[in-house]
Amino acid sequence: MHDPGSPHVPHDPYVRVRGAREHNLRGVDVDVPRDVLAVFTGVSGSGKSSLAFGTIYAEAQRRYFESVAPYARRLIHQVGAPEVAEITGLPPAVSLQQRRAAPSSRSSVGTVTNLSNSLRMLFSRAGTYPPGAERLDSDAFSPNTAAGACPECHGLGRVHRTSEELLVPDPSLSIREGAIAAWPGAWQGKNLRDVLDALGYDVDRPWRELPEEARRWILFTDEQPVVTVHPVRDADRIQRPYQGTYTSAHRYVMKTFSDSKSPALRARAERFLTGAPCPACGGSRLRPEALAVTFGGRTIAELAALPLVELAADLDASSEAGKVLTDDLRSRITPVVELGLGYLSLDRATPTLSAGELQRLRLATQLRSGLFGVVYVLDEPSAGLHPADTEALITVLERLKASGNSVFVVEHHLDVVRSADWLVDVGPLAGEHGGRVLHSGPVEGLAAVAESATARYLFDRSPSPPRPVRSPNGLLTVGPVTRHNLRGVTAEFPLGAFTAVTGVSGSGKSTLIGEITEDTEGVGRLVSVDQKPIGRTPRSNLATYTGLFDVVRKVFAATGEARARRYGVGRFSFNVAGGRCETCQGEGFVSVELLFLPSTYAPCPDCGGARYNPRTLEVTYRGRNIAQVLDLTVEGAAEFFADTPAVARSLRTLLDVGLGYLRLGQPATELSGGEAQRIKLASELQRGRRGHTLYLLDEPTTGLHPADVDVLMRQLHGLVDAGNTVIVVEHDMSVVAGADWVVDLGPGGGDAGGRIVAAGTPRQVATAPASRTAPYLSRTLSGTR
Repeated sequence: MHDPGSPHVPHDPYVRVRGAREHNLRGVDVDVPRDVLAVFTGVSGSGKSSLAFGTIYAEAQRRYFESVAPYARRLIHQVGAPEVAEITGLPPAVSLQQRRAAPSSRSSVGTVTNLSNSLRMLFSRAGTYPPGAERLDSDAFSPNTAAGACPECHGLGRVHRTSEELLVPDPSLSIREGAIAAWPGAWQGKNLRDVLDALGYDVDRPWRELPEEARRWILFTDEQPVVTVHPVRDADRIQRPYQGTYTSAHRYVMKTFSDSKSPALRARAERFLTGAPCPACGGSRLRPEALAVTFGGRTIAELAALPLVELAADLDASSEAGKVLTDDLRSRITPVVELGLGYLSLDRATPTLSAGELQRLRLATQLRSGLFGVVYVLDEPSAGLHPADTEALITVLERLKASGNSVFVVEHHLDVVRSADWLVDVGPLAGEHGGRVLHSGPVEGLAAVAESATARYLFDRSPSPPRPVRSPNGLLTVGPVTRHNLRGVTAEFPLGAFTAVTGVSGSGKSTLIGEITEDTEGVGRLVSVDQKPIGRTPRSNLATYTGLFDVVRKVFAATGEARARRYGVGRFSFNVAGGRCETCQGEGFVSVELLFLPSTYAPCPDCGGARYNPRTLEVTYRGRNIAQVLDLTVEGAAEFFADTPAVARSLRTLLDVGLGYLRLGQPATELSGGEAQRIKLASELQRGRRGHTLYLLDEPTTGLHPADVDVLMRQLHGLVDAGNTVIVVEHDMSVVAGADWVVDLGPGGGDAGGRIVAAGTPRQVATAPASRTAPYLSRTLSGTR
């Protein structure tokens, strides 16, 4: 603290970054003013996220660790500090990224926004209780606490049951042949079979011939008898008798489903279960005492199921205590509705939200947090937003700034860029050809920077070039669909054409295209390219997902050095013992548990992230070892492997969808949803043409700079020119303007949406009176944006 008598020293009005070298940044020096809305732009992979998140936010987080506790010094050493000479004038930072935490089935819109807490407090203090009932604490209204959870379903709202038909799909098999499909594989399954054998059950008779009583016991017993197992000896292995414990198939499935941390194991267990709403609580997840309390004649479960817009309108309180609480709740709901999310209900499960919806919910919560003097670092808050909702987003960002905060946004949406007070443009291109700051200053100053890709789109007011509308070679009829907010909707999509499905958030776009399946008449082959991660751990990466890595490993195994050492293809895999570094099991990272924060990944202390042991790294191909090849960008690898056809073809398709800047070994955990989607599209493109295919893409331009959107659109229009059909859900009006056909849903979100407002060519839809998309599409077509 400074001496009260001394003159007050004002804080530095700039965040000053010196010598930033994170990822592809080339010793960047940049000053960004505080207390402004600053936008970081540049083509995908130019280095803007490395500057905003990898450097500025990472340094603020490191300082926070350092100030919290002595034990954090060790963490900083493990997690690593950003590569930057110094940053001055940096206040505390809050990051709102689109990366998903592993979503829990108990997490909901209400828990993410803390609105559930306020609603529970309202019921506890101002609810109408049955005569003679004692007041309940607010915890008793939560399905996630022992005090509130329905005892039958433990607060999950669904009961999961299994049956003999699910556990044993093929009763003609014997137990030894694998009749009990729900059992684990490998040694564990063999062990259970040997235990049954030792207990005297016939494991070689077809399942259907076993007595009813034996079948019931094997599948459903809760007993766990322990017996001595004498395994059948393999000639080359001495196997001693051991004590084996029996677990029934039902018990194993239920335990895996409720306790396993592995999404894959849980998903496998779920195949053997049927779910139904819990008969005790009717799916409301709460115990009867909590459901007996009402507010305005409704239970807490009924209010939590209402869209937020309706909930806010329904909160009329008579008592004074109720008035304070309802006013508080309404004021918390307002920013969520402003961000175009009024169609969500409090009980909507978090895993069903898009990354953009989740980020905007967190943003709405921050508006109420009352923090000031903070830097908010946001990752494309406009992702998944219709242009009409983007205006509300800009208002919200301005409000965060007006509360005395600095707002740093990584963004591609030109309307958000135009609204900035300060613009940092990184480039000029991606990867090794980027990493420089081209402009840092007011937005209009970028017009003078000739090499900026952003400037070309930001200041270009020419109308979008007219594209001749293709004639369809048939129609695909979808519907009538009644699901979520769609009520008997029937849509027609032209085959052999490019269709854009538009509408505000929550209008029903994804629900509609989700109804298109391989079985829909006229589809033929269907390729659905979504934004789900290509893997959830650093083990999965670009090279493994595309199959590229199999070819690269063969190339290394064929080198003279590898043959002399008798290294096969497996030696160059980081997923199996042999060539990998055993400290990190070939992940290149170790998970660091932070006592009070989410666990994070840090580079392995032994291999430094190389993933392999020193002996494997001694083998080189054209002067590079396997780890150095994985470190190449797609663009660099395309030159390196130019004469290896199988690798070159795979890399070419990745370049075609604008992913030249990604490193081959870039862990899946570092990829955005848009990047994951384009990797899937590239994998599909490299398979070559196989007759007529329908491609479904949900917001393919998310996370893309307008220059990269052009590259991607060339690919998608190329697919249509080759005789395929492409249907995209899209908010980018430049993409919609270039489509052959547009299906516009709305007019609003949630209950105010779910109808087809307009369908036709872009020029026809641009004049539709009831469409909220029309004015923005019209502006793009005429060049008045």
